[in-house]
Order: sequence, then C-alpha cells, then structure tokens
Amino acid sequence: MATQRPRNSTGDTFFAWDGDTLIVNILGKPAASKDAIGKPKGTQLKVSVTAKPKDGKATDHMVRFLAPLFGVAVADIEVVFGQENVNKQLRIHAPKTLPAVFTHPLQD
Repeated sequence: MATQRPRNSTGDTFFAWDGDTLIVNILGKPAASKDAIGKPKGTQLKVSVTAKPKDGKATDHMVRFLAPLFGVAVADIEVVFGQENVNKQLRIHAPKTLPAVFTHPLQD
C-alpha cells in the first residue's frame, strides 16, 4: 500500500486539476536575474523571480508575475503553503491560458 504524502495532491507530476482549479507545486528561486518559468524538477516546477526573499515578498511577486501568464487576476491565485519558503503550492482558479510547460512538459 502506497503511503500518501501530505500536501501533495499532484501525484507524480508538478500539477493537477481539481475541477477548474489548477494545483501547481513550485520550487521558487528568489533574487534571480529575471522572472521566468523554468523546467519541471521532479514534482515541482521551477519559477524564478527577481524579488528578494523577505517576509513573503518574493512569493507575492511570483503570484503577480504568474497571474497574466495564466490569464487570471492576482486574487485568483491562492498560496496553499510556502508563503515564506522555496517549496510552495499554488491553486489557480479557472486559468484561461497555460504556459507551454503545461502542454509540452520538458524532461530533466
């Protein structure tokens, strides 16, 4: 019997759907040279942001960076856990578009 890991509702991939809500596991890289979506790394998607990791500001910056890429308002992205951690999970309500990595996942 497989042990179920808490918080990982995406199984063996970095994202899953819960109805019309997209659940994404993120490995954040704060204080990067540019804001960018990277490649999946195991069950997480690497996302780099230029903001410094202070008091959750890098996560707030990440949400503002990601919102237009998914065609949603900032308020449509919920940080489930990891506000002040590089390991985080986001719930994106009813995304209108998906970045290419979701349609053509890159392999490590």
